[in-house]
Amino acid sequence: MSIRWGDARPLAGLLFERYDTLDPRTVRLADMRKWVPDLEDFEGRPDEANDDMLRDIQAVWFDLWQSEYGQK
Repeated sequence: MSIRWGDARPLAGLLFERYDTLDPRTVRLADMRKWVPDLEDFEGRPDEANDDMLRDIQAVWFDLWQSEYGQK
């Protein structure tokens, strides 16, 4: 199964698995642009992502993180 930049939910899930204790609100979009291409099953290039896509991924990631760790 290939995952692309527009697949916010699967990407957020993979980021949460890899960086489970990291508060997504503290992650810079530039860092996410570097991390996502290293995720399993990801097919895409860093220059294909725009800030809105990255914010969408970050928002879903935060929802997963908040479900696990509660409001901080």
